[in-house]
Amino acid sequence: MCGDMNGGGDQHVDFAALMAAKIAEKPEVLSRQATLLAARYDLSDRPSTTVTMTRGKPIQEGARVLLPPGLTWEALAAMTPEAIKQADVFPAGFFPLPHPKQPEGGMVFPHSTIDEVLRQTGRDLTRFDLDFDIPEPFLPEFPPAIFLTTRPDLGDVSQGKLLTTDNYFELFKCILNPKQLDGLRLLLTPFAQQQFNLIDDRRSARPSQGVACFDCHINGHTNAATHLVGDIRPQEFRHRIDTVSLRGVNIQQIFGSQRALMSVEDFTEFEQRAAYFDGDPVLATKKGVNPLDRGLQVQHMAEFQKILDFPPAPKLDLDGKLDPALASKAELRGQRLFFGKAACSGCHSLPYYTDHSMHDLKVERFYQPRLINGIMASSDGPIKTFTLRGLKESPPYLHDGRLLTIDDTIEFFNLILETHLSSEEKTDLRAFLLTL
Repeated sequence: MCGDMNGGGDQHVDFAALMAAKIAEKPEVLSRQATLLAARYDLSDRPSTTVTMTRGKPIQEGARVLLPPGLTWEALAAMTPEAIKQADVFPAGFFPLPHPKQPEGGMVFPHSTIDEVLRQTGRDLTRFDLDFDIPEPFLPEFPPAIFLTTRPDLGDVSQGKLLTTDNYFELFKCILNPKQLDGLRLLLTPFAQQQFNLIDDRRSARPSQGVACFDCHINGHTNAATHLVGDIRPQEFRHRIDTVSLRGVNIQQIFGSQRALMSVEDFTEFEQRAAYFDGDPVLATKKGVNPLDRGLQVQHMAEFQKILDFPPAPKLDLDGKLDPALASKAELRGQRLFFGKAACSGCHSLPYYTDHSMHDLKVERFYQPRLINGIMASSDGPIKTFTLRGLKESPPYLHDGRLLTIDDTIEFFNLILETHLSSEEKTDLRAFLLTL
């Protein structure tokens, strides 16, 4: 142990004692979250036999949010928000999803990412105190495809590999210019982070180089890695964040689920300087923040991010709508619903299915506030409209990942927007969403 030079007392942690205490707590933490998920969702593996992501992973079918006993989706949608609130029958899976360790938070990675990053680079993203909570069938395919706006002729340029510092240069040296290559290098470079760093206040068994941008946004997409937003207090009001895809960054105008940062450069700087350390500059200094130069580094990173494209949508025409010659009758019916009765296009407008704005769904009108595994379910406030292009490749859904499937998302918005879709209309709407 050692005190600081100014006599301010001990600034350090007994790491062995900390690690032992956190490991001892881990079974209870994991059990509590697993119990919550099992009470909210049907987690059985029911893959589609017809719909897959780009590289072949099937999407999961059916609404997985469990309903209160005796209720159907049709009966629930027929109730008013006030009646649902009074009867306390708002589905548990529609409440905010807590971080698997809400009182602390921090980045948590799926096992597929942990294993492959370790194999390629020797970096271990395992937390000794916590494991990722959402089962693999409900996550994006791993590793995901990579499409570039600059080389659409190449299709998926990933070669089926996870991009890391170990392979990026060989994969992209003949595709990217020098600035883009340098930006990609930086996006794959680990920087110190709240739970992964070189000092004794960490959650990795060994001192860690940190976390790279593309440890969450793998291959410029997402693996659904999670953490808590850094800009809300107190702790129980901090929202869980489901890592958003970086595909289509070039057409977006605001960044962050609620922060509304005005450029991807701003977002890159914010994440590395603040969000990596829960928005605490004192901890950032202690754990090793590495400020990036705006012109020589951040701009290079942004230049690469801005050429990440959506996956192809061969049935869409130039205006973003379906080509009638290619679409099925169900898909065309679903499109009419999207731009009509289902009210989706009020936020998700053409051609990229986003209005570059933020909206407050006021979900809290359906329930009384309550504490759930450490998170306060109250009002979410305004949330960014995310693009729906490539929707089938980005589960789970909503800003915190509370909706596991597209079917869950349709049921959620049918209830929240009070659109009263029939079962047949929901099926048609789903068919359309799968074409985007």
